[in-house]
Amino acid sequence: MPRSLLLLATGVLAFAAAACAPVDNATTATGTSTASPAQATACTKDQLKLITPGKLTIGTDKPAYEPWFKDDDPSNGQGFESAVAFAVAGELGFDRSEVQWTTVKFDTAFAPGPKKFDFDINQVSITPQRAQAVDFSKGYYTVKQAVVALKDTKFAQAKSLAELKDAKIGVQVGTTSYDAVNDVIKPTTKVNVYSKQIDAVNALKNTQVDAIVVDLPTAFYVTAAQVEDSAIVGQFSATGGAPEEFGLVMEKGSPLKPCVDKAIDTLKAKGELAKIEQQWLSAAAGAPELK
Repeated sequence: MPRSLLLLATGVLAFAAAACAPVDNATTATGTSTASPAQATACTKDQLKLITPGKLTIGTDKPAYEPWFKDDDPSNGQGFESAVAFAVAGELGFDRSEVQWTTVKFDTAFAPGPKKFDFDINQVSITPQRAQAVDFSKGYYTVKQAVVALKDTKFAQAKSLAELKDAKIGVQVGTTSYDAVNDVIKPTTKVNVYSKQIDAVNALKNTQVDAIVVDLPTAFYVTAAQVEDSAIVGQFSATGGAPEEFGLVMEKGSPLKPCVDKAIDTLKAKGELAKIEQQWLSAAAGAPELK
């Protein structure tokens, strides 16, 4: 064969080989990449990097309050956050017997450092400051803050945030409720801060404060089961910008995050998150808006 034809044949064979070779990421005409088979299976259960191999470890605080949990038992699947946690677990390939729960104090969940959970679910709002220390999933619930006061008191009759400025308000430390009181209500009296939510609730019950601020679904539980003759004054947004959302908390740099995000996206697309919210948090839709 002449040298020119030999070179041409060699080039054709090389092109054919290149065209048939497997690729890790194929780039489309728009410049986006499609996932390789390895990437596509990275979220299968046996590919996940977990605290305990074969088990999904979920953290939350104790006591675990309604309507987020029921009977102080996160493992029973009842209550909004228990149901969400098991729904995410299911999307990751775990059945109920493969999920284990661990107790994690609220502010410890988003503190810097190693974690003893794969993800934590405990009404933790996504904030830029917290995201410096931990990873958050995409939001699973959009939350409003709520003011609770004893009935037949001056502040229980408030129709606006301005009418709450002179109130002595109690909140749990480290919560977005604390920020919301200072940034939105801007009371003239220093906010009373408590280490646990139940301490703030008891302060209201014992008339040590005029009102407390908690997230809206919790406010319904406070008025229904914790503080007799209390009422929800109203709800308000904690920020003037993007909506406040709860996210699942993971250790900073967690390889689980893309898979958890994918699970939440799937649950939203299927309408499952909306069904869970309707089942456990439907009462929260009725509180008046404070502006």
